[in-house]
Amino acid sequence: MESDMREFVAFSRKLLRSLKEIRELLSKGDKETALRKLDELIDDTQKDIEA
Repeated sequence: MESDMREFVAFSRKLLRSLKEIRELLSKGDKETALRKLDELIDDTQKDIEA
Protein backbone atom coordinates (compact mmCIF):
# COMPACT_ATOMS: atom_id res chain seq x y z
CA MET A 1 0.00 0.00 0.00
CA GLU A 2 2.81 2.40 0.87
CA SER A 3 4.51 1.87 -2.51
CA ASP A 4 1.20 2.66 -4.25
CA MET A 5 1.09 5.98 -2.42
CA ARG A 6 4.69 6.78 -3.39
CA GLU A 7 3.89 6.03 -7.03
CA PHE A 8 0.81 8.25 -6.87
CA VAL A 9 2.77 11.11 -5.32
CA ALA A 10 5.52 10.74 -7.95
CA PHE A 11 2.92 10.76 -10.73
CA SER A 12 1.22 13.81 -9.22
CA ARG A 13 4.50 15.71 -9.03
CA LYS A 14 5.32 14.86 -12.65
CA LEU A 15 1.82 15.93 -13.70
CA LEU A 16 2.11 19.22 -11.83
CA ARG A 17 5.49 19.98 -13.43
CA SER A 18 4.05 19.25 -16.86
CA LEU A 19 0.99 21.39 -16.30
CA LYS A 20 3.11 24.31 -15.08
CA GLU A 21 5.34 23.95 -18.14
CA ILE A 22 2.32 23.97 -20.46
CA ARG A 23 0.89 27.02 -18.67
CA GLU A 24 4.21 28.84 -19.08
CA LEU A 25 4.36 27.99 -22.79
CA LEU A 26 0.82 29.26 -23.29
CA SER A 27 1.55 32.47 -21.40
CA LYS A 28 4.49 33.05 -23.75
CA GLY A 29 2.25 32.43 -26.75
CA ASP A 30 3.99 29.19 -27.75
CA LYS A 31 0.78 27.32 -28.54
CA GLU A 32 2.42 24.76 -30.83
CA THR A 33 4.90 23.54 -28.21
CA ALA A 34 2.22 23.61 -25.51
CA LEU A 35 -0.06 21.42 -27.62
CA ARG A 36 2.78 19.00 -28.33
CA LYS A 37 3.56 18.75 -24.60
CA LEU A 38 -0.13 18.28 -23.83
CA ASP A 39 -0.37 15.46 -26.40
CA GLU A 40 2.67 13.78 -24.82
CA LEU A 41 1.12 14.09 -21.37
CA ILE A 42 -2.14 12.56 -22.60
CA ASP A 43 -0.29 9.68 -24.30
CA ASP A 44 1.81 8.97 -21.21
CA THR A 45 -1.24 9.03 -18.97
CA GLN A 46 -3.17 6.71 -21.30
CA LYS A 47 -0.28 4.24 -21.31
CA ASP A 48 -0.09 4.32 -17.50
CA ILE A 49 -3.81 3.62 -17.23
CA GLU A 50 -3.64 0.71 -19.66
CA ALA A 51 -0.60 -0.87 -17.96
